[in-house]
Amino acid sequence: METILSPPFSPLFNPKTSLSKPFLSLPHLPRSTKSICCSLRKQYSQTEKQSFSVPKSWVSHVQQGLAAIAISLALNFCPVVSSDSALASEFDVLNEGPPKDSYVVDDAGVLSRVTKSDLKALLSDVEKRKGFHINFITVRKLTSKADAFEYADQVLEKWYPSVEQGNDKGIVVLVTSQKEGAITGGPDFVKAVGDTVLDATVSENLPVLATEEKYNEAVFSTARRLVAAIDGLPDPGGPQLKDNKRESNFKSREETDEKRGQFTLVVGGLLVIAFVVPMAQYYAYVSKK
Repeated sequence: METILSPPFSPLFNPKTSLSKPFLSLPHLPRSTKSICCSLRKQYSQTEKQSFSVPKSWVSHVQQGLAAIAISLALNFCPVVSSDSALASEFDVLNEGPPKDSYVVDDAGVLSRVTKSDLKALLSDVEKRKGFHINFITVRKLTSKADAFEYADQVLEKWYPSVEQGNDKGIVVLVTSQKEGAITGGPDFVKAVGDTVLDATVSENLPVLATEEKYNEAVFSTARRLVAAIDGLPDPGGPQLKDNKRESNFKSREETDEKRGQFTLVVGGLLVIAFVVPMAQYYAYVSKK
């Protein structure tokens, strides 16, 4: 009994030994076991990092894609502001007032330097001799007014608010996109030019030449016609609207009936020949026998 229950061979039954040294403690494990545990921990940590890194990379790609889509939508749907916007040009002409050094406000940018110089020489001369001041305005498009006449009246009222200021003033407007023009002015200017010349220039010089995109000729010919009327000279006239009707390629009814009769005769002659010639040949062959 003493041999079986002796302390060296029964550590489990010795309370002191079991309390002082825990069972299967890590310090007593072999080196191979420790290395396996460490390798397992490293593999687990690497796997854990990979598992967490994959969602992060996927989320980043999604965020980049959404940012690219937002930028493209912003570029496509946001309006582009232009420095020389045609929508604001007519209001700029109103706010800037009449030109000081010239007689032309070429907001549409269709007049050459030579035309501006010729207009200045012609209009300054008539102003010195007769006292009438005429301004020419070109705009691309009208958005605030229905037509060129309303806009011309608006310019006259804005530039020359009182009757005394606008009595001897004239305003000529040419709208390039609409191919139309208008002339307005104070009472003395309208009386000096006359309704006949005013109506003729508006219906002939400005729209006809503007339709052909001859803007320089349209403006200068209008100025010459107005100056001639003020000086009491004969009207030089304006261009005539060209007849752009094209000749029809279709035949008239009379021509169609005539061609149909000729076709009937030709077809009838061919049918007669097709029947008569074989019968004549057959009759000649039979008579020889």
